[in-house]
Amino acid sequence: MMSQPYMFEKPLGLRDTLPQAQKEISRLEMIFQRELQRWGYDFIKTPALEYAETIGRASAIADNRLFKFLDAEGHPVVLRPDMTTPIARIAASSLREEPLPLRLAYTADLYRSQRKEGGHPSEFEQTGAELIGDATPYADVEVISLMMSLLEKSGLASVRLAVGHVGFVNAFFYDMVKDKAIVNHLRNLLYSKNDVGFHDYVATLHVTREVASLLNSFVDSRRMNNAETLQFLERLADTSSTPVHSYYQNITELIHLLKLDNLDAQIDLDITLVPHLSYYTGFVFQGFGGKLGFPVASGGRYDDLLAKFNRPCPATGFGIRLDRLMSAITMPAAEHEKKCAVIYDRENAGNAMRYAAEEREKGRSVVLQHAEGIDTLETFEQQFESVTYFLERTETEE
Repeated sequence: MMSQPYMFEKPLGLRDTLPQAQKEISRLEMIFQRELQRWGYDFIKTPALEYAETIGRASAIADNRLFKFLDAEGHPVVLRPDMTTPIARIAASSLREEPLPLRLAYTADLYRSQRKEGGHPSEFEQTGAELIGDATPYADVEVISLMMSLLEKSGLASVRLAVGHVGFVNAFFYDMVKDKAIVNHLRNLLYSKNDVGFHDYVATLHVTREVASLLNSFVDSRRMNNAETLQFLERLADTSSTPVHSYYQNITELIHLLKLDNLDAQIDLDITLVPHLSYYTGFVFQGFGGKLGFPVASGGRYDDLLAKFNRPCPATGFGIRLDRLMSAITMPAAEHEKKCAVIYDRENAGNAMRYAAEEREKGRSVVLQHAEGIDTLETFEQQFESVTYFLERTETEE
């Protein structure tokens, strides 16, 4: 008999989550929910489907990465590609009359289409938080500190954070070249960490030797330590326009506050850090840990996003990718949950059900199984810490 096409296959980028992995996900979710609530964040939930003309356009996710289709009324809709944009919609509508700042949290599945199989998921779960309505650096420190706390409580080893500032990058580059198209190209080269391509591109620009030297020094600064980076930024700020100098002061203030929060030893100041999402306007950061070479979490300030929903408002937040976090955590050896089994027959069904209910109330995990539904008794029994029998009007325990 031939099997149906794709009977055991899944659409591109989609995965099954098996019991042991799902237990670990549930453990992380509980840790995160408890910690976020302790910090005063309220959980919310948004629809998986959003209108393409609002969330799809404002999300900053490339159009070819969106799952797009028509709803029953013919309106273009998308599966939510991120949570920051739906939360901005809520803050500008349902929560518009709530006092600021808002502290909101979520755990949700996100969807981004993949064009070819490369190990990247099309669906992934993310936990995050958004602090809306506070423009001060104290808000940036809060979300950074909160994200670090969640990563450490998850069991992730050697937690570190890379911190940059998109506003400084944009202002400095524009000061140097006075052309937004060139600025965008330089940003893209930073995002892809193509240092060779950056130097080659600078060599093609019609700029002075001094400007070219500053641009090349900028991309090379990613190899500096924090003290050297701050000295370098101070030198750039002293010779640049007011916005660059203002952003430099923001950076020094953030570093000072992170020292007060005892986080400075875990921070790598990387002014070349540029995220792929275009709505970020200020500080951006990425969380690393374990032996994973790519970030398990990221976030930043997005002060212009809520204006797209007619509520101009500063905001900052982060998201933690649970699939990446699980890859970075040293997982304990798989072990079966300590379950008990109750095997019964028709005559003893009532007694077996009452016994199982009593044991569950005591906090034990109990499987209630009729004897006739078991395929191989010996194999079935091996799954459990203990087995209690209600058979032929007798009760025994093994």
